[in-house]
Amino acid sequence: MKFQVNKDVLSEAVSFAVRILPQKNRQQILSGVLIEADANALRFSVFDYEVSAQAEVVAKVEQSGRILVSSKFLSDIASRLPNAPVDFEADATKLQLSCGTSKFTLPLMEVEQYPTLPELPPINGTISGESFSDAVGQVALAASKEEIPAWMTGVLIETSSNQIAFTATDRYRVALKEIEWQANTTEDLSALVPAKTLTEIAKTFSNQPEISIAIKSQDDRGMIAFKAGNRSVTTQLIKEAARSVRSYFPESSDNYSIVSTQDLIDSTRRVSLVLDRSPALKYTFEDGAVQLEANESAQASESVSAELTGKNITVMLKPQFLIDALNVCHTEFVKIAFTNNDNPNKPGPVLITGHGAKDKNDSFKYLLQPNLLR
Repeated sequence: MKFQVNKDVLSEAVSFAVRILPQKNRQQILSGVLIEADANALRFSVFDYEVSAQAEVVAKVEQSGRILVSSKFLSDIASRLPNAPVDFEADATKLQLSCGTSKFTLPLMEVEQYPTLPELPPINGTISGESFSDAVGQVALAASKEEIPAWMTGVLIETSSNQIAFTATDRYRVALKEIEWQANTTEDLSALVPAKTLTEIAKTFSNQPEISIAIKSQDDRGMIAFKAGNRSVTTQLIKEAARSVRSYFPESSDNYSIVSTQDLIDSTRRVSLVLDRSPALKYTFEDGAVQLEANESAQASESVSAELTGKNITVMLKPQFLIDALNVCHTEFVKIAFTNNDNPNKPGPVLITGHGAKDKNDSFKYLLQPNLLR
């Protein structure tokens, strides 16, 4: 195999392919990058039976072929090459790589032992890379970091004829984002995707004008694929069935407060500095202000201007969980609504949404369960 490729094109393609792989792989063969040269195109692929990624680029191919090389070696080298064309030449056992005066010789891995990459299922719809990345960033933070139950470690993606929804929960909070998309089918589909993998995929495709999404859920495990231009990623779905959490969100609430998003973030961070044993802060919502209090071995308090509709209310909220929601609201003001439940001794969940959002169809909702008052 012999070809020449632009240095920047090589670096971007290799970086795209290898960033989806886990840092450590149980099988050495799965830590490699598959390079395929055919006509005037190169394909860089990775696959570890859970996720796959592939990038295709234009190159000057003198001799076609198929080789497997260490992803760590190739990615480290590609990111540090001088500004010059990169020449590749491989025989049965080694790869010669040269760029300007830089020359490298890398051993080849057994390409015959490399697994066959999964085929992409038919496309179900498209969405802009920015909208996709934003939605995942807003929702994935609510997924559980614990491995059990497995379904809580994922983001549930649900599609309809005109909308795609993302939801996640870790028992203490629920995040939901619904946005319009261009569907290719009227069939309603769903996919439970590992949150960590989906977050990495969203970052990878964030600057793409359009992403195609394809869901295959007929077999035992199922798969979801994302494709933009000459790049694609697939990941297997979580086996456990996700529970529906949309019903947790109330239709409306007559008791709510409007407060500056950044002011509430800043005050929460300052007051929580003195927290010791307790993970929660006391928030008292009154007409004209929100009072923040921390009562541990050290104490702190602060107030933030706010508008209140309804009755005064006091709740205990985990500061980091609240900050997580506020950081991804993307609006100058936030609406914090208070819900009721059947237990008078236990406060109902707090519903957090952006206030004054320009696009009413682009909705983000975050439901946070308060701690018991002390």
